[in-house]
Amino acid sequence: MYRNIIGAFSFLLHVINTLFWVIPIFIFALVKVIIPITAVRRLCDSILNASATSWISVNGLILKGTKSINWDLDLPQNLSTKDWYLVMANHQSWVDILVLQHVFNKKIPFLKFFLKQQLIWIPVLGMAWWALDFPFMRRYSKSYIKKNPHKKGKDFETTKKACEKFKSIPISIMNFSEGTRFTVEKHQIQQSPFTNLLKPKAGGVGYVLTLMGDEITKIVDVTIDYPKHHSPSFWDLMTGRLDHIVVKAKLIDIPDDVKGSYIESTEQRKKVQKWVNELWVEKDELLNQIRQKEN
Repeated sequence: MYRNIIGAFSFLLHVINTLFWVIPIFIFALVKVIIPITAVRRLCDSILNASATSWISVNGLILKGTKSINWDLDLPQNLSTKDWYLVMANHQSWVDILVLQHVFNKKIPFLKFFLKQQLIWIPVLGMAWWALDFPFMRRYSKSYIKKNPHKKGKDFETTKKACEKFKSIPISIMNFSEGTRFTVEKHQIQQSPFTNLLKPKAGGVGYVLTLMGDEITKIVDVTIDYPKHHSPSFWDLMTGRLDHIVVKAKLIDIPDDVKGSYIESTEQRKKVQKWVNELWVEKDELLNQIRQKEN
């Protein structure tokens, strides 16, 4: 009962904080649309990102003030809000997004995610993500593309438009390479070669490196784990049942040989996939080490 009261109170504070910050976010997003002048758009982008950063900062204060969480963090020291980053992480829960936003807030530029098109219909949040230039992706199956070949390449066009916007001011692009949250069932269906991870997909990484290779030269490689609670829900976070969060991150250079045209070259796609797989081998081993300490 006590935890449910804490959860309800914490959730209410998050709702109030969200409603407060979406007001300036909506206003300046509207200004961008009405006045499509480059200088005005850049000013609005700066204000929008500052508002979003403040939104995340207050969320962090709510977490700190309403519950006790043991944060086991190992982060690079030489991060900067003035550089562009591609952030790659494993994906275990929707909580991952809140954790990443909290941990990297004011350490790197505001994190932006590629989202499923359906998420734009989430009340308030969907429009806020749109206002903040979060790209919404339509994912087509191979069978759908076969029946509708004119849809081929639409995901790349969406990524291209988003990346053009991201070049104006420093930004961090978040990528969950597994493409979906980890579950034992998905792991078995995939017959994943990794113990703790699903198979990574290189498409999102390849698109971003192709389109923003001049701006993005560093990867923030992140491994997230929730000891003894590997797939927590949002309510677990609100109620304090999730009381231990591990985030290990390292900053790595992007190899020159994966910066070519992912779209046009089959050979380049193989190089990027091989590189991502190598990162996943290391990440899987790190998760093994983390979880061995739990036992």
